[in-house]
Amino acid sequence: MEKSKIIFGNEISAKDYKKAVKNKKKFIKKYGDDSNVEYHLTSTPIKELNELGILNVVLGEKTGTFDKNGVIIGNIRMGFGHYRISIAIASCAKALGYTPYWFDIISFKDSTCSKVIAGQNALYSLGSRWSQKYKLFNKFVWEPVNTEMFRKLTYNAGDQKTAELFTPLYRDLPKDMPFIATHAWPSQGAIHAGMTHVVNAIPDNWPMALHLSEGAIHTIQTPYAYLGYKILNGMDKKRKLKPMSNEDLKFVGCYVDHELVSNIELDCNNRIKRQENNEPVRFLITVGGAGAGQDMYLEMIKHTLELVKENKAAVIINVGDHKDVYEFFMKKIPELKNISTLYVNEYDKVKLLASKMENEILKGIYFIENDNIFEAVYSTNILMRHSDVLITKPSELSFYPIPKLFNKRVGGHEKYGAIFSSQMGDATWECEKTSELLSMIDTLVDERSIIKDMSTRIIELKKLKYYDGGYEAVKLAIKGKN
Repeated sequence: MEKSKIIFGNEISAKDYKKAVKNKKKFIKKYGDDSNVEYHLTSTPIKELNELGILNVVLGEKTGTFDKNGVIIGNIRMGFGHYRISIAIASCAKALGYTPYWFDIISFKDSTCSKVIAGQNALYSLGSRWSQKYKLFNKFVWEPVNTEMFRKLTYNAGDQKTAELFTPLYRDLPKDMPFIATHAWPSQGAIHAGMTHVVNAIPDNWPMALHLSEGAIHTIQTPYAYLGYKILNGMDKKRKLKPMSNEDLKFVGCYVDHELVSNIELDCNNRIKRQENNEPVRFLITVGGAGAGQDMYLEMIKHTLELVKENKAAVIINVGDHKDVYEFFMKKIPELKNISTLYVNEYDKVKLLASKMENEILKGIYFIENDNIFEAVYSTNILMRHSDVLITKPSELSFYPIPKLFNKRVGGHEKYGAIFSSQMGDATWECEKTSELLSMIDTLVDERSIIKDMSTRIIELKKLKYYDGGYEAVKLAIKGKN
């Protein structure tokens, strides 16, 4: 049955199906139709992630050979989140003895598939920035879009029809090769292309039809999301929907890199020792892939700068590949240039900084900017192990094993990651107001027992296999193949 007409046994109306067909035609008119184009795929190492042994799937003059012991990680560059989850699952695949292949379907710039997704990504990034800049836009447009519009089953019908345009990119891939997608679009493309062992790793804690990819095994990080997806909660408010089957849906735990999971006890015990020794609290601040929320970050840096001067805190800000964000900070706080350390495209020095943090007391304020997306994302991972508190919006990092302070979300769906993590005991709640955020920073500095308690809780959660989602997603993909 066509996947835009019936979704998990739930029929889509003729009107909504017609709308999905019309939307597909609109994309063809704008971006073309490459259904008859042959794309030959091969692979090459990703040198920035050489230690993980990841091979990048790229275009070649002829089809390359894929390792029979390989796992394809299907993803898209949309902010940093889906890349981060992809790296986590690739890391777990490598740890389990498999060869991870990186298949970013937005990277094939001449394909219809990549053009469609790049266009959608541009709109999403713009919306993210506007949501932080214009309160009315955020309240009446962005929050509803990210909580209710993406939640509708009819939205998935539209995406499924559009995903039919993605199949030319997949033709060269072995149909029975394990395929794990960290966004529904690469998963939908794989299913439409006839791939038989597809895992759809759902990233968020707020159930939305946007993330559905019928034909794949859907993996979920939390019990709350599991129940929501099981009954397709709220995805059509006019009727009771038929539920997803147990074969389609699996609760696996949080998607976290092997390097982080395997060192949880060591890293958390070191955090506890630093609090007991009253060392400066190490805050790692991440700027998201869309670069949203500059004013909030500005106030946070101004505030923590005073704590750095008093030797109560040390601060590392990873602005990712947003050079404009760093320049904005320098313009607004001129003294930063003289008292901070900047690493621009200096990945080796970031690694060296992390190494020094293992045994030395960290002081000062540091900025990291990197034009390379892999290095920009993975710099946070490298520094996370040796930091005390991660300050982040409640996105994919909500599920990572480090004490977390949540700043304001970018999109309503992120709200539920903060709720879950705070209730599990390894994070604060979401601090939506800047004044609340700054107050929480002071509290963490003054009340060191909070960081100690969160660190202890993370060790307890590891024993419950709370952070094993990456391993389990890989096992499901391999089991499906065998």
